[in-house]
Amino acid sequence: MKRFNYSKVFTSPNFLVFNHLVRWTLLTIPVAITVGSVVAFFLWLLSLSIHFRFAHTWLLYLLPLAGILIHFAYKIFGKSSEKGNNLIMDEIHQPGGGIPKRMAPLVLAATVVTHLFGGSAGREGTAVQIGGSIADFFGRLFKLNEKDTRTVLMAGVAAGFGAVFGTPLAGTIFAIEVLAIGRLQYDAIIPCLIASVFADQTVAILGIHHTVYHIDPFTTHSPIALFSFIHFDYFLLAKIILASVLFGLTSYVFAELAHSIKNVSLRIFKTTWLIPVAGGLVIIGLTFLLGRQDYLSLGVDAQFPNSVTIPSAFHQGGADAFSWLWKIIYTTITLGTGFKGGEVTPLFYIGATLGNTLSQLLNAPVGLFAALGFIAVFAGATNTPLACTFMGIELFGGEYAVYFAIACFTAYFFSGHSGIYSSQRIAIPKIFDPDHGTETSIGQSIQRRRRMINHRVAQYKQKLGKK
Repeated sequence: MKRFNYSKVFTSPNFLVFNHLVRWTLLTIPVAITVGSVVAFFLWLLSLSIHFRFAHTWLLYLLPLAGILIHFAYKIFGKSSEKGNNLIMDEIHQPGGGIPKRMAPLVLAATVVTHLFGGSAGREGTAVQIGGSIADFFGRLFKLNEKDTRTVLMAGVAAGFGAVFGTPLAGTIFAIEVLAIGRLQYDAIIPCLIASVFADQTVAILGIHHTVYHIDPFTTHSPIALFSFIHFDYFLLAKIILASVLFGLTSYVFAELAHSIKNVSLRIFKTTWLIPVAGGLVIIGLTFLLGRQDYLSLGVDAQFPNSVTIPSAFHQGGADAFSWLWKIIYTTITLGTGFKGGEVTPLFYIGATLGNTLSQLLNAPVGLFAALGFIAVFAGATNTPLACTFMGIELFGGEYAVYFAIACFTAYFFSGHSGIYSSQRIAIPKIFDPDHGTETSIGQSIQRRRRMINHRVAQYKQKLGKK
């Protein structure tokens, strides 16, 4: 009788797959639970600080002092933490110096301070940095090699993103999509999925609830429908494509303005602690000029009954015609002058309010266009259309999934080679153009555009000199 060869079992492809899944499940779950717990604490603390400012509006006038505090905290303790999300992306691309352990507590505290005193920022950047910092700690603890360190860092990003928004699928796809335009890191998808799901569940178990959004029902006018459960109106589709082009261009404006304000501030102020002071004073001045505080902080909770917020943008009259523009100005000034937080929630606000405005101009469903702007502006600014499509399905339901995909991919295309993450690589260009052929990252694209603008300005000055 022939003896069974057990060695073949342990070297078979199926066993290797099983071993890979078990290993990464055991490695990822402690990372996810830790990230989820810290993110839950962060969300609780953030909500507390925002509502405290609602009750004490005079805190806004201390925003310049808060900026000085954040500036020196990062200067003394921050080291490379100042690079934020870009540092994590650099470490995933090429593991080297590691991520400082102090990044998580530092960015958490700085973000809470920013919101407590009225800065216009988000929370995604903080959650991703928390996830990356904790994942790097576990990577060192487990003595992972370079390849596995990359994977666990991506899992940390997925955990932070999925936990902070309550969108585990979008968190998974975001982590494998955001690193490089045109390329998905499928080798890390299982660890990212495990991390995102467990982190999201940890936040839910700890009693933190996310904002619920709803698209009001509307009637389609096209006699053509693809499926009974998917609304498809071709007249509406044309309006969505037009709006999505504008969503993409808005993403471009936001990203370029955020980078430009930071660079211009560094040129103007040689004493760097004056940069957040100037930024804080501008925010105070704008708020005094407008006579309202709608564009401060996250823009999710309403300070007053008639405040413009993300939820209000899903209803008729829930946003002013230029609410989106004011939020762009407030947020780019806040983040460009050294305050901390993320860009994504402000992008949600910008997209939802712009969608509200466009729905009035195009005679389209308000709730649907607010939802499309919500995800599409984010897709264009981060170059993650697939993740944002999944986010739309998770937040608003799958009924309009086709519209979500069309809006996100259209905005992604029209945002060009721009984005809020300068360390994002360009694996496959959006447009095969000789001018873009040598660019390997968003940062290089930004530098090229800056050189082009400086060249044109120099030419214009030269012409004026001749006259």
